[in-house]
Amino acid sequence: MKMLMITAPSSGSGKTLITLGLIRALKKRKIDVCGYKTGPDYIDTSFLGKASGKRPGNLDIHLMGVDGIKSAIAMGDGEYGIIEGAMGYFDGIYNTFENSSFDISKKLDVNAVLIYTPGGEMFSVIPKIKGMVDFEGSKIKGVILNKVTKAMYILLKEQIEKYVGIKVLGFVEKDSELDIESRHLGLIQTEELENIEDIIEKASIHIEKSVDIDEIMKLMKVVEVPKFIYPRKRDITVAVAYDKAFSFYYIENLKLLENTCNVVYFSPLKDKELPSCDLLYLGGGYPEVFKDELSKNKSMLKSIKTFAEDGGYIYGECGGFMYLVRDIEGSEMCNIFKGSSTMTNRLQRFGYINIELLKDCMLGEKGDILNANEFHKSITNIDGEEIYRIKKPIGKRSWSCGYEYKNVLAGYPHIHFFSNMKAFNYLLDNVENNMER
Repeated sequence: MKMLMITAPSSGSGKTLITLGLIRALKKRKIDVCGYKTGPDYIDTSFLGKASGKRPGNLDIHLMGVDGIKSAIAMGDGEYGIIEGAMGYFDGIYNTFENSSFDISKKLDVNAVLIYTPGGEMFSVIPKIKGMVDFEGSKIKGVILNKVTKAMYILLKEQIEKYVGIKVLGFVEKDSELDIESRHLGLIQTEELENIEDIIEKASIHIEKSVDIDEIMKLMKVVEVPKFIYPRKRDITVAVAYDKAFSFYYIENLKLLENTCNVVYFSPLKDKELPSCDLLYLGGGYPEVFKDELSKNKSMLKSIKTFAEDGGYIYGECGGFMYLVRDIEGSEMCNIFKGSSTMTNRLQRFGYINIELLKDCMLGEKGDILNANEFHKSITNIDGEEIYRIKKPIGKRSWSCGYEYKNVLAGYPHIHFFSNMKAFNYLLDNVENNMER
C-alpha cells in the first residue's frame, strides 16, 4: 500500500477536514484509497470511513505494537492509505515523542504533509515550520497552509520554500461551513450529523481547487507489510452493540471477531431484545447522551439482564460498562452491576494505561498485563471487588477498576487485541469451553 501522513503542529489545526477533503478528492479520481488515524481515537476514524467509503483503521504503537500497526495496514482495504495524525506531530506519551505521529511515520518510513494554520503571524511561520522539518528523523516533505487568503498564501509560500527548502502544496481558505460540532469526548459522531456528506464534499472541492494533488501523490511511498493471518475459525456467535449510543470500537477488533466468529450487530436503542449469541460485546460510546432512550427500551434491558443471569458471556468497555450498571444519572440501565454512573465537567481519566489482572478472568490469568486506553468524564461507583490494577505507562499514578458478575466482565478501559492477542484467544477459549459443557 502507498501511504502518506497528514499532520500538524497541534490539535485544532484543521487536519481532520483537510484529510477528509483529500481522501474524497482522491476517491473522485477513482483512486482506491482508505483512511487511518494515529492514536487511540475511535471518533475521527468514522469520518475517515465516510470520506473513503471504506472501513478505517487505527495505528497506535502502545495499543497495538509496531507489528500490530503493520497488521492494521495489512487488513486495510485499498491500494493507497491516507493517515491522519493525532495531536501535534511530535506529541507522544507523557512528555516524549514515543508513539507520536512522528514516531509512527519514522517507523513506517511514511512521508508527512504538514497542515499549518497561521495565527497572528507572518515570517514567524518560517522558523516554526523549519524546526519541525529539520528535527532529526522528521518525515515532513510538504506543507499545506490552512485558513489563509490566496494573497497570504502567495507571500508565505515564497518564503517557506526559500528558507525551509520544502514545497508548499497549496492552501485552504477559511470557510465556516466546514465546521464540525464537538461534544465532551470530541467530535459529534457521523451518525448524528445530517450534513456530514455536504461537509466532506465541500472540503474536497477546496482541495481540488487550491491543493496540488498530483504532487501529493508523488510523496506517497509503498509500505511493505506481511500478510495478516487470522486466528482459527470458531463456532461462536458474538453480538456487537452498534448504534448512536455504542460506536467506539477499534475496527481491527471487529475484523478479528468477524473473521474468527459469527458476528451479529444489533442496536440497544432500537432492537427489542438481544440476538441469540454466545458472547455479547458492549463497546464504548455515548450512553449518557442517549440514556433516556436506552432506559425506555425495557425489553432490551431485560433480555441482557436475563442473558447475564443465565451465565452468558458479556464483555463491556467504558460506555458499555456504564450500560451494565443500575442507572446513569437516574435513568435505568441493565442493573447487572449494583452502582450508578454520573457525569462530571472534566475528564476523569485520559490516555494510555497498562492493566494488571488481579485475578483470573475471561481476559487472562492473574498477573497478565494488558495495554489499554481510558477516556471518560463519568464516574461510576460499584459495590464490588475491583480486578484491574491500572497504571500509567510513565509515572507513578495508579488506580483500580474492572468488575465481574458471573460471566460478565466490564470496566472503563478500552483494549486493542493486536497487543493483547493472548487475551483475545483466552476470551474465546472461555466462551468455547463453556459451550461444550
